[in-house]
Amino acid sequence: MNTVEDIEVVAISPVVRPELVVAGARGTHDHSDFLLVRVTTSDGATGIGEVSATLQWSGEDAGTAEYLIRKALAPAILGQPLVPVAGLERRMDHAATGAPFTKAGISTALWDAYARTLNVPLATALGGPLRTEVPVKCSLSGSGKRLYEVYQAAYEAGFRSYKLKIGFDPEEDASRLAEARALVGADTFLGLDANGGYRPAAAARAIELMRDQDPAFLEQPVAPGDLTGMRNLRGRGLSIVADESVFGTDDLVSVIRAEAADAVSLYIGKAGGPGRVVSMAHLANAFGMDVVLGSNGELGIGAAAQLHAACAAPGLSTRIPSDIIGAHYYERDILKTPLNSDGHKVRLGGAPGLGVEVADDIAAGFRSVR
Repeated sequence: MNTVEDIEVVAISPVVRPELVVAGARGTHDHSDFLLVRVTTSDGATGIGEVSATLQWSGEDAGTAEYLIRKALAPAILGQPLVPVAGLERRMDHAATGAPFTKAGISTALWDAYARTLNVPLATALGGPLRTEVPVKCSLSGSGKRLYEVYQAAYEAGFRSYKLKIGFDPEEDASRLAEARALVGADTFLGLDANGGYRPAAAARAIELMRDQDPAFLEQPVAPGDLTGMRNLRGRGLSIVADESVFGTDDLVSVIRAEAADAVSLYIGKAGGPGRVVSMAHLANAFGMDVVLGSNGELGIGAAAQLHAACAAPGLSTRIPSDIIGAHYYERDILKTPLNSDGHKVRLGGAPGLGVEVADDIAAGFRSVR
């Protein structure tokens, strides 16, 4: 029987490219104190994962993740059979409440190891692939010179689809949207992300002010728990995307019942792992909701997990590109070979598991949690 024999971790704080730092209604993401995870099985298979969490957004980071793994999650799964991975995920849920991003890092490593034992890409182990390439977009923020600098950096990285961070004052946001539209061009894909920053009346006002700039969608316009407010914003000319409103399956069910959104942004971290993202995508698709893979500024490992889940997810939106940014956001890549991404699309390879390897200098830092 193939069992989980060891869990190793290494903390990493990659430098965000200053010209691409994102500032939104929930704060500024200018650093990423992440934790990489590696599991080894009794059959010698290894898998890697990434805890791509920030205290400001999710309440987790490398420090909280390593403590929880040592204290509760590793003892819950060490010595247990690798298959089914979902069984190990349930054991982690029983060992500790919450912390989905931390659990997602371990889950990704377990799924990677499992797919490698099958000698298939993770997307195949997850039930796909339904596609082999995924359109992507990049976030823009700021105004004036700052907005121009962010756009130029994104454009030079190859991106041709964007979303603008809003959620402050509707009039000022409308002015910044006009700036952004002038920069990207009238025919370029451009959406909006308020990160829950508006009150309902302000969100309605923002839609009225911004509609003439033809934004493609409005993501999380009001507070995550205000599903009535979100529902009341539908039908005003913009597709409403739920992001912070949906972490796990229970949240998705609540959004579906409330008819609160046209699409949902699923994260590997919010959901607790790639398998759960695909399961949630099946549910959303069954009720006619588009699915987008959202981002918390993942590194290369997290981006690879996003890619495989996106390729296995039914209902992946053909209207709204996903947020698989990966190494574009950072000064250096942590992978030996970067993902096949040109800013327009990211493409799936045929290697087993996640299909990526960590750079040697980073891999040398892994240490067991035992």
